[in-house]
Amino acid sequence: MIHGAWVTAESWDTFRQPFEAAGYTVHAPTWPMLGGRSARQLNESPPAGLGALTTGAIVDHLQGVIETLPDPPLLVGHSFGGLFTQMLLDRGVGRAGVAINPVPIGGIVPGPTSLTAVLPAIARWNGWNRPYAMSRQVWSNRFANTAPLALQNGSYDTYVIPTSGRILHQAATWLGTVVRPERRKAPLLITGSEGDRLITPYISRATFKIQRRSEAPIDFTLFSNRSHLLIAEPGWEEVAGRAITWAASRDV
Repeated sequence: MIHGAWVTAESWDTFRQPFEAAGYTVHAPTWPMLGGRSARQLNESPPAGLGALTTGAIVDHLQGVIETLPDPPLLVGHSFGGLFTQMLLDRGVGRAGVAINPVPIGGIVPGPTSLTAVLPAIARWNGWNRPYAMSRQVWSNRFANTAPLALQNGSYDTYVIPTSGRILHQAATWLGTVVRPERRKAPLLITGSEGDRLITPYISRATFKIQRRSEAPIDFTLFSNRSHLLIAEPGWEEVAGRAITWAASRDV
């Protein structure tokens, strides 16, 4: 399970449980520079170099972790993790992938809703090299907008952290985020959710359209009344269940 920006691997703590109950051994590695530090430590003192961490460095790190496993795994990524899942499949890493509301791969022009969400980060002076923290208000309004207030606050206090400014610029400019669908040989499921104010359904559908160029299997699921926090907010069981049943249908 590959987490996205602004969160730690603890964001998977609930979502992973149905996979474990279904017999999966679940690994939830974190990104370079984040390991061994709590969310509180990362907020109080972001690691030097975090702001300039690149998509390529993260995917290289994840590939190294995956290649230590005895068998190619099912990759489940959320948000930026969904982008990284597709980049790993592009490299031939992983048996299959589930990209949950993924950040757009290169070639997709985000709509105004998504662009305005990241504009404060990419419009900063030297934002290319600086970490970017999401405020509680933005978390509630953009990331977790359909979640109950108690969950918005609890999740923010538990696992929200600053992220790399570099990867936000890369996603906006397609630098280091391009994949070649014709190279993908593994099945892929892409999801979207109607209430997502960060990665809109338009982006998920556009990703699906590009990935359909591959000869490998591709599927799409749209969830209603869910925000970008669909892996943790009420109804997350349906999201996990869809991923598990899809993987079974693809013999993964």
